[in-house]
Amino acid sequence: MRARHHCSGLAAGLAVIAMLSTAAAADPAADPAVDPMGSAAWADRTRALFGDARVVFDPRVEVLAPKSAEDPLQVPVAVRVDPAIGADRVFVFADYNPIVPVLSFEPRGAAPYLAFRVKLQQSGPVRAAARDAAGTWHVGHTWVVTGGGGCTLPALGRGEKDWETRLNEVSARVWVDALGGTTAARARIRIVHPMDTGLAPGIPAFHLRELRLVDAAGADAMRIEVHEPVAENPVFTVEWAHAAPPLPLVLTGVDNNGNRVDAAIVR
Repeated sequence: MRARHHCSGLAAGLAVIAMLSTAAAADPAADPAVDPMGSAAWADRTRALFGDARVVFDPRVEVLAPKSAEDPLQVPVAVRVDPAIGADRVFVFADYNPIVPVLSFEPRGAAPYLAFRVKLQQSGPVRAAARDAAGTWHVGHTWVVTGGGGCTLPALGRGEKDWETRLNEVSARVWVDALGGTTAARARIRIVHPMDTGLAPGIPAFHLRELRLVDAAGADAMRIEVHEPVAENPVFTVEWAHAAPPLPLVLTGVDNNGNRVDAAIVR
C-alpha cells in the first residue's frame, strides 16, 4: 500500500511540475532583458521608447511580414493583437532603422489590427508593442531579411509629372463578410504621398503625420500616428471583427507640411 501511495504521490508531483512548466511556457511575461531576436539595439530601444514602463514579450502580439523582402522600400507588415490584452495603443518600430518609430495606432471601434508597408534600412527585427490598461507594453516581433537602403532612397513617385497635383488623393474600398452569423468588415485605403524620410540627399522630410477614421455614426474607428519609415503611397488595411461599421467612413488627416487628407469611403 505504501508503494502504491508513493507512486501516486510521485505521479501527482510530476503532474504539478508539468502544469507549472506549461504555465511558465504560456506566461507572456518573458524576461525583457533577454531578446529572442538577439538584437544589439534592444536594450537602448526599450529605454528610449518605454522608459520605466513594464515591458514583456507576448506571443499574443503578432507581427506578420515576409522572412525575406525583395524590396526594402515596400515591405508588407501586418500587426494583430489579441483583444484579450485590451490594447489602447499599438506602437510599431524597427530596431535598426535610422528612424526607429514606424507608426502607432489606437484601435477604437475597429479591431486591434493594421496592415501597411514599411521602408527598412537593413535586415533586423520589426516589432509591435501593445499597451494594456495597466500601462504594460506587450511586445511581438519578427525578423525580416532585406537588401537594405530603404530609408535613404528617394521616393520613386517623384519621377512622375503629376504627383504634386495628386498629393493626398485617397482611393479606398470596404468589404463586408458574413461569417458564422456575425458580420465582419475590412477597409483598404491608399493615399498618394511620397513619404520622404529626409535622409535622401537634397530631399527634406515630407510625410503623413496623423490619420483619423470615423464611421457614419461619428464613432472613432482608428487613429494612426504616421512616421517617416511608412512606405511611399501608403496602403492601410483596417478590420472590424464583429460588426461592419455604418458607411460612409470619413478619413481625415494631415502631413508634416500642413496638407490635409479628407475623403469619404462609401463602399
